[in-house]
Amino acid sequence: MVENRTPVHERRTNNWGIDLNYEDAFGKWHETPPETIGAILAAMGAKERELAPLPDNSVIVAHVGEQRKLPANATIVLETGETVSAMSRLPADLPAGYHQLQFEGSDQAIRLIVTPSQCWLPKDLRTWGWALQLYSARSRDSWGIGDFADLERLAEWSSSSLGAGVLLVNPLSAATPVLPQQASPYFPSSRRFLNPLWIHLHWVPGATAGRIPQLEGLARAGRELNSDRFIQRDKIFNLKMQALELLWREFPGEAAFDRFRREGGSDLNTFATFCALAERHQSGWHEWPAAYRHPDGGALAEFAKENGDRIQFHQWLQWLLDTQLARSSRHLALMRDLPIGVDPDGADAWAWQDVLAKGIAVGSPPDEFNTQCQNWGLPPFIPHKLRAAHYEPFIQTIRSAFRHGGGIRIDHVMGLFRLFWIPQGLPSVEGTYVRYDADDLLGILALESQRAHAYVVGEDLGTVEEGMREELAGRRILSYRLLWFEKEDPERYPKEALAAVTTHDLPTVTGLWTGVDLAKQQELDLNPNAESTERIRDRLISMAALEPDASKTEVVASAYRLLAKAPSRILAACFDDAALAEERPNMPATTSGQNPNWSLALPRPLEELMSAELPARIAAELRREEKTV
Repeated sequence: MVENRTPVHERRTNNWGIDLNYEDAFGKWHETPPETIGAILAAMGAKERELAPLPDNSVIVAHVGEQRKLPANATIVLETGETVSAMSRLPADLPAGYHQLQFEGSDQAIRLIVTPSQCWLPKDLRTWGWALQLYSARSRDSWGIGDFADLERLAEWSSSSLGAGVLLVNPLSAATPVLPQQASPYFPSSRRFLNPLWIHLHWVPGATAGRIPQLEGLARAGRELNSDRFIQRDKIFNLKMQALELLWREFPGEAAFDRFRREGGSDLNTFATFCALAERHQSGWHEWPAAYRHPDGGALAEFAKENGDRIQFHQWLQWLLDTQLARSSRHLALMRDLPIGVDPDGADAWAWQDVLAKGIAVGSPPDEFNTQCQNWGLPPFIPHKLRAAHYEPFIQTIRSAFRHGGGIRIDHVMGLFRLFWIPQGLPSVEGTYVRYDADDLLGILALESQRAHAYVVGEDLGTVEEGMREELAGRRILSYRLLWFEKEDPERYPKEALAAVTTHDLPTVTGLWTGVDLAKQQELDLNPNAESTERIRDRLISMAALEPDASKTEVVASAYRLLAKAPSRILAACFDDAALAEERPNMPATTSGQNPNWSLALPRPLEELMSAELPARIAAELRREEKTV
């Protein structure tokens, strides 16, 4: 008798790393349309009849202890300057780091990256902290937006009074210095540099000397913006830039600034030049004159000569930001969020345009909680061109995210393995996945993590391919588990994880409980999964033993009492929940014209929240007996 079997699908991928089919979050398989494959090949720069990218041997990524076979004898110049001989194999005792390898009889130096097998993770890490949207956490002295002084105040209070050990903050990345200001921290001009809106003006050298009478008027206008819960970034940008320009004119110079410029080198100079050009043309780089559209353009030298002071001004802003971030992060482990990509018209896309796919945006197919396909508008790195660039764009991005921090959260960490590419002009549902060399990228991530002594959390929500979580766990990258998503009791959450109730793209506890969030989704015609939302609410009632008419305060406290049962290394409490905010920070699949995404301050100023009962109750629930784990 012939047994009937359901056909088993297998993933098929071509030599360019393009998936010819993929499985979605619901277990359904999709065939990649030929038009999609052709558009992606064109964006990769594939020439007709090329069956695969040309092999690139200018970089080798190896693990510590790996005795990889070499085609010939070679000399290795370690990053310390020492030299080591390699007799047809990599020596087993090579230290982790960025080295140079040169074969006998060849003039070409090869970059040799030796990586540890795992990220840095303290054996006894067991802590809690707030997940914060910094822009929303205003104090009465803020200029309409939360800044680094507010961050320091919250960090110091959380550590000394509440026993927190970590503070997870939204991406602090730079926006292009033009109007309108980009509101989304996940659509940055640069992931390597910071946004001047975070600058606390009273910390700037010369701000309190009383020599600039206009500053008090600007400060008063800034504080008046706190009366509007909507964050008016354009007005804030204008006020802060006026104040900073006044202070720059009075800046006498400082050795620490000179050192910062030297250490920043060409990368800092390129970013500052981009900012000066964007100001000149009031746009991103695609609308500039052709002579300026590439960072290697010959006309740039003349522009830099004529605009040296303005370029230095933008370097000075980054120095201020760097010193203020260092001050804000001294009380506990600051964990910065790393976006999955950059604005295609921004600074990083200008600097690295030869490595990014033109006419492609990354996104995600539908899943249980986002029923519509998402297009995030961010261009991806082309895998083989990123390797040909010796992974330098990735290295700089990761290294910057670790700076002055105790950890990073990588948004959509599955992007280290594959990204969902959507060609311009095609429906989002006709996108497909493109593969990356995850072993190389994870190794570099581990190297930078070990050097920074900072841990890594990977946001592994949505469509997660089989085996990815196991690979991440093996690299000591913490998983990301949410009460809203998990169907089992928090006691069963993994230890190697950051556990939270919700995140910026999902309902707050109050928004879920009152029905305000679901009603907003329906108002915006987002086709919400009402049944799933009701199941989450029912699980919360059951698992937290809540009465159906419980107060908002009691529901929030009970949700975090429930979360505290998780054995996970890090527990995170959304500061929006502590403020009883009904609105989530971001409603996916909407524009700023539809919804005030990333633009609502907390309902109460920071001073009131720090003296309120609910934040202290949440902290009391999440503090756990210290023990070695």
